[in-house]
Amino acid sequence: MTLGTALKQARKAKQLNQKQAARGICAQSMLSAIENDRYVPNARLLLALCQRLGVAVSTLSLADDFEISAEQAFNDRVRQMCNAHQYQQLKDWLLQPTTLEHVQTDEQTQAYYYYLGVACWQVDRTSDAAQQNLRLAIGMAAPSSPPTTLTRLALISLAVVKAHHHPQAPVAALVTRALADIDASAYEENANIVFYLAGLVAYEQHDSQLAVARLTQGLAFATTHDSHYMLANIYQLMAQLAMAAGETATAQVASQRSQVFKDLFKEQINDRL
Repeated sequence: MTLGTALKQARKAKQLNQKQAARGICAQSMLSAIENDRYVPNARLLLALCQRLGVAVSTLSLADDFEISAEQAFNDRVRQMCNAHQYQQLKDWLLQPTTLEHVQTDEQTQAYYYYLGVACWQVDRTSDAAQQNLRLAIGMAAPSSPPTTLTRLALISLAVVKAHHHPQAPVAALVTRALADIDASAYEENANIVFYLAGLVAYEQHDSQLAVARLTQGLAFATTHDSHYMLANIYQLMAQLAMAAGETATAQVASQRSQVFKDLFKEQINDRL
């Protein structure tokens, strides 16, 4: 689904015509061009439209999925529901006894609780279930130095959830553990997400300087490993930070770079967890 199609569907779901959806944001003709994929909105315009329509552009997707079972069909089912953003269905399916019967090893159990935590977070952000399941995922981690990428993702995801609920929550230890010796680990593209979410934690805690520093580290980390994965998301968050600081030119450059990576590599842009 293209960005324009997603916005059009969201507008129709709210029973708004183009004039109503565009009022105070942009011209109706511009919204029409966006919906028909003839014009790519900048970050400020896109965020305003998403807020008006009550829709996220997309949600974060892993570069490579983690296995919850020795049976590939079960792993494929998780991937399909995540890619389709069917988090209520994913949560319900993960909680079925028949699904749990196929989760056997410690590593599969850790992946299971990680996915369940993410699903709970997407379904109900006021619930404590996301934190509980992410803690269980962290608790299943095998003692290792440095930690696995899955453990890092569980740690940093828990930090994001806690910071979202309470901007002043003490999450520094979680972030530190998630980033500890990350350069010494065998590289996995999913590790790029850790830097992005570390920047998102600082963003939630209104520390723009720290957020930019972590995102800049993420850019260096990804490009050092010849990876483009998450660059669109990192630049998009940098654009939001620059806009909030009134740095319009910087925001526009970051937004344009984000769009380039999105267009080239079809990367999904995340404005939620």
